[in-house]
Amino acid sequence: MGIGRGPGKYGVRLTDGDARARNGPHMRLTGGMDRGRKLRAPRGSGTRPTASRVREAIFNILGPAPEAPVLDLFAGTGALGIEALSRGAAKAVFVERDQRALAALARNLKELEFSDRAVIVGAKVQAGIARLADSPDRFAWVFVDPPYAGSDAEQTLAALADGAILAPGAVIVVEHDKRNVPPDQAGALYLADRRFYGDTGVSFYRATGIA
Repeated sequence: MGIGRGPGKYGVRLTDGDARARNGPHMRLTGGMDRGRKLRAPRGSGTRPTASRVREAIFNILGPAPEAPVLDLFAGTGALGIEALSRGAAKAVFVERDQRALAALARNLKELEFSDRAVIVGAKVQAGIARLADSPDRFAWVFVDPPYAGSDAEQTLAALADGAILAPGAVIVVEHDKRNVPPDQAGALYLADRRFYGDTGVSFYRATGIA
C-alpha cells in the first residue's frame, strides 16, 4: 500500500507535495540502510519528535526487525515507524490526526522511497486502533508516543490490551515523561523493561495469551 491521492484502505492518504510539510526542521535516521538520511517536521507544528539518542536506544533494545508489520501511534512525522522501515521492517502503519504532521509524514515516506511499505491512517488513535482491528494486520512492534501531559498513554494501553491487533510476542513501546509514568500492567500487557534518558522515559510492554 503506497501513499497517493484519494482514500487509503484504513484511512486517508496525503500527497507528498502538501505545502504544510515544507520548510520545517530536520531530524536524521539513526540506523539501517538509510542511516543519516533526513526526516522533515512541519514548521510551527506541536509535534514532538523522539530524540535521536532515544530512538537509537529503543531500537538497540528491540533488536532485529520482525517479519510482522509495525504500528506507529501518535506518529507525528513518522520518526519511529520510518526508523523501523530503515532497519528492515517489511511494513509500517502510521496513525496521526494532525494535518501538518500527516503531510510531513507522507513527504518523508516519499523522499525515502518507503511509500510502498507504508499505510497512513488519518484519525485519532482510539479510532485508528478500532479501524485496524478489522484489517488482517497484526503488529509485532507498536510505538506509542503521545503528548506527555494527560492520560493518552494509559488509554492507549487499555485499547491495545485485548490483543486484537497484536501479533504473538508483540512489544509495545511507550515514550513518556519521567514524571508521568504509565502503569506496570494494563490487562494482558505487562511491563518488561523501563529506561530513562534525561526527562524522557521509555516503557516496554509484552502481551500474554496471544496466539
